[in-house]
Amino acid sequence: MALYFYQAFSKDGKKVTGHIDAPTVQSVKDQLTKQGLFPIAIEIGTLEGKQPWWKRLFAKSVTVKDKILFTRQLAILLRSGVPLLQAIELLVEHFEGGLRTILVNVKDEIREGKSFAQALQKYPKAFDNIYVQLVRAGEASGNLEVILDRLTLYLERREEIAKKIRSAMQGPLMQMGFAALVVVLLLVKVVPTMAETFTDFDKDLPVPTQILVGLSNFVTSYFIVIIVALILIIIGFKYWASTASGARTLDRIKLKLPLIKYFARTNAVVQFCYTLGMLEEGGVNLAESLDIVVNIIDNRILADALNEARDKIIKQGKITQYLKQTNIFPPIAIYLIKTGEETGKLGEMLLTVARNYEEELGELADSLSAKIGPIMLVVMGLIVGFVVISMALPMLQMNELASAGL
Repeated sequence: MALYFYQAFSKDGKKVTGHIDAPTVQSVKDQLTKQGLFPIAIEIGTLEGKQPWWKRLFAKSVTVKDKILFTRQLAILLRSGVPLLQAIELLVEHFEGGLRTILVNVKDEIREGKSFAQALQKYPKAFDNIYVQLVRAGEASGNLEVILDRLTLYLERREEIAKKIRSAMQGPLMQMGFAALVVVLLLVKVVPTMAETFTDFDKDLPVPTQILVGLSNFVTSYFIVIIVALILIIIGFKYWASTASGARTLDRIKLKLPLIKYFARTNAVVQFCYTLGMLEEGGVNLAESLDIVVNIIDNRILADALNEARDKIIKQGKITQYLKQTNIFPPIAIYLIKTGEETGKLGEMLLTVARNYEEELGELADSLSAKIGPIMLVVMGLIVGFVVISMALPMLQMNELASAGL
């Protein structure tokens, strides 16, 4: 089947446009006629090509949730004895947006004689290299449904750990934002109003009050300039971080900050072991597996260390010795990987190491989230407390002077 776009008139004379997945133009005409439509134009194409540029710009991308659902359902259909082409045809109707478009095109390419992996390879944003390589290995071994089950588990685990890390950072960031908003409101609205009461104060204002009033005057006088400057700084930082040198510098900084360094290294261990373990068990050769693994490591500095180790591993065929030289993997992980290498169960042991450190990373993320919340509340309390005390000190002095005058 192919995707056809049509223009037609309804019985009441209204112009109707849309698309239909059908084997031939005549089939499209027959379907439109059954719907009470009179076709005036039918042409083959893709959803992406026919959408306006602004719709393509805001089009919903393929989510991890959709990819997990598709992979799981495809594995179930294949295990039930449904042929691959028919299974994809059944799944097309269950999805919308970008994934539906991809599946329609993948289905057509499989019908034309291409493999499933070759068809998926055209959509790297939706199906990354590891997904494609594992599908290719599954097709070659005849165990595609088994590979799809492993891919489902891999995607679920990767999404779970990403959610935990996002959750650990989301709360503190929201609290920081709220604290910043409170401080700005106090400086712009509350402090100037209260500062007017101190204009006739003969004595010098307390130092905390002077600092607060000076800061308030600066913010109110240059509010627009500060906002524009902050926007420009954020845009400049994002641009710098998107460059090769900027990204590399940021990754180097991450490896020097105590807590973030642990997250970066442990996440690299999990990514490396999980991906390489899956590829090994999927039957992908070591050299190709290492090429894929090195390219998915988030931190460029760690990726460089693994890239250097990869070349030595491919030449010597010994993985543990050169992984140890990267100074990324903990001693226990090195020991377990070495055991798997010596017993011929490298893939299984790599997956075990990945699961262990993944659990540790998740526990740390939960613990961090629980600890940072109270710390941010204390910080907010100190900030608000400083403002209150700074405003209260002059009032206390004024009361003392008034009492002395009496």
